[in-house]
Amino acid sequence: MYEREGARRARVRTPSGCQRVPVVVLAPGYHGHAIARSLGRLGVAVHGVHGDQRSPAARSRYWASNHFWNLAREAVARSVEWLLDLGYRIGGAALLIPTDDDSCRFVDANAAALRACFRFRAQRPGLVERVLNKRQLYELCREHGVPTAETAFPRNRQEMMEFLPRLRFPIMLKGEDTFELYRRSGHRMVAVGDPSQLVQEFDRLAATGSGLMLQELIPGGSESVWMFNGYFDYDSNCLFGLTGRKLRQYPAGKGVTSLGVCQPNPAVTVTTLRLMRALGYRGVLDIGYKFDSRTGEYKLLDLNPRVGSSFRLFVDSAGTDVVRALYWDLTGQPVPTGAPRPGRRWVVENFDVVSALTHLRRRELGPPAWLRSYRGVEEMAWFASDDLRPCAAMLWRSLARAWGRRG
Repeated sequence: MYEREGARRARVRTPSGCQRVPVVVLAPGYHGHAIARSLGRLGVAVHGVHGDQRSPAARSRYWASNHFWNLAREAVARSVEWLLDLGYRIGGAALLIPTDDDSCRFVDANAAALRACFRFRAQRPGLVERVLNKRQLYELCREHGVPTAETAFPRNRQEMMEFLPRLRFPIMLKGEDTFELYRRSGHRMVAVGDPSQLVQEFDRLAATGSGLMLQELIPGGSESVWMFNGYFDYDSNCLFGLTGRKLRQYPAGKGVTSLGVCQPNPAVTVTTLRLMRALGYRGVLDIGYKFDSRTGEYKLLDLNPRVGSSFRLFVDSAGTDVVRALYWDLTGQPVPTGAPRPGRRWVVENFDVVSALTHLRRRELGPPAWLRSYRGVEEMAWFASDDLRPCAAMLWRSLARAWGRRG
């Protein structure tokens, strides 16, 4: 059903000397262990900085060391001092890899100080905030002629009411900063079917103090969502890039990838490379589009200037992914690339079980189709035969949460 990474390791070309430069991963999420595995299997010393001491991602055997610090809660100056101290203790001018919006903003805002003992591919001034902020990203798309969903940004209830006559329901009510809205309300987005529901949901979410946006709902399910993962050098040349498609999401139909497949999409690739060249983009990119069958366009959904949670879906025949491409480029080595691997599938076990059960309850998926969907899965987010502890910790934590909700 899947191929063991350990068995493939011998066939992957590894540039000489790559183990000499250590890496520090700012890993507050659930995919830091995948970065540790990807680089650790090459012999790189990978050090993790985790926001939660109970994080299953911290259990990987491929971490050279684990450290615990919450960038979102600590004062910025104190975090810079703490991280520089860690960098000096590790030595070797370590590479620094952020993995979420908070850590991206932190590294971008404190780049000058952090360069004292870290290497990273910094963006042009102001670009990180422009692509992370939904309003500014929408303006960038309009400026550069990239299709995107029609969006409005009401500052208050009165402006929202003024937009009502022009809205075509259903629509999506989102936060300008998705993760800020999630932290404050527990919701990343809400599907709204009529004006009365919009007024109710807008008032509820606006009370959190988050900036809100109204966005057209592009028809189609998870299979309409396409992704590009790539790495761009200092001059915005794409040294590695692959496209893929979401098959299921968590939560069902509107969240992160729980099951994905590698599949070539020249239209998505051309649009992405053109936009990144225009922006002068550098470093790792995780970008998403949705195909609009009404217009025949791929409309940009989001742009993440960092390692995406599904980056291990995008692996070529040479074993290269965006993390390895980043490492080899920043250590002055050529980036070995192979052929795309259409049909390669990757799954997040715990997320996809919940997502699939939701589709089963809605009668959108039958048991035979569910089982067939796992054909071609070569890698799982948590389980790995050479690194079992993250999967065990994930299962234990999932069961504890489920029991707590039941109670």
